[in-house]
Amino acid sequence: MYERGLKRRLTLALFLGPALIGIGVFLLGPIVASFVLAFTSWDLLTPPRWAGLSNFTRLLADPEVRSALSHTLTFIVLYVPPVMLLGLVVAIALNRNVPGRGLLRAVYFLPVVTSWVAVALVWKWLLNPSYGLLNNLLAVVGVTGPAWLFDPRFAMPAVILTSLWKDVGFVMTILLAGLQNVPEELHEAAAIDGATEFQQTRFVTVPLLAPAIFFALTISLINSFQVFDQVYVMTGGGPAGATTVLIERIVKNAFSYNAMGYAAAMSWALFVLVFATSFVLTRLQRRWSW
Repeated sequence: MYERGLKRRLTLALFLGPALIGIGVFLLGPIVASFVLAFTSWDLLTPPRWAGLSNFTRLLADPEVRSALSHTLTFIVLYVPPVMLLGLVVAIALNRNVPGRGLLRAVYFLPVVTSWVAVALVWKWLLNPSYGLLNNLLAVVGVTGPAWLFDPRFAMPAVILTSLWKDVGFVMTILLAGLQNVPEELHEAAAIDGATEFQQTRFVTVPLLAPAIFFALTISLINSFQVFDQVYVMTGGGPAGATTVLIERIVKNAFSYNAMGYAAAMSWALFVLVFATSFVLTRLQRRWSW
């Protein structure tokens, strides 16, 4: 019996070993290293020097970090509610027996699996103030389009518009999966009791969809805190710093300014923000889910 148990453990170790080694080297190792680096000063050229909490105290007084945090929160506030609402509306619409439902679902989900670089480059062309399609369409109806990505007032809304176009299908898919588990008998019973279609959605569909809504909301918030690809490709943080976000600052400090220790401290500060947000949403879900 002992030999059989030992043989089973050795077999499991043989198959799991490569995966566990990969996780340790490429996931857990960098996490531990970044935590240590957050308390050092390292320019990638000379050995790291212990800096204690100086990186974190510098964060609190850095105006660039405050500006990036402000822009990140602006992105979250203007992006998360619309993407959740649009995703819910599209999910409810495509949950019905409409012609071409399968094709429409695929069309809405297609941007989700498209590379962010490709999407950002296409939208950068669409929003070009000189030859972009959007401003040309506005000119047809006599409206002079703004400079979009070259105007500090419109650069962030343009990034948010691009993000909505790409991510609505993701939220739709999650909520559509949740809608599949809502019993149709409940809608029929509500209709018999005289509930309108809106009342059925408000008092039957949405409460039963709460777990899927909270899951989509949590993922959307986490992704919003980490917004980077579209900003980096479309604006590079400009114009005049109007779209600088936290991840963009982390990348520039690490690889442009060679302040790896400071960038690591910023990364862990962002982790705390994401963790706190996820924790609060989890507590709210336990309290408000039906």
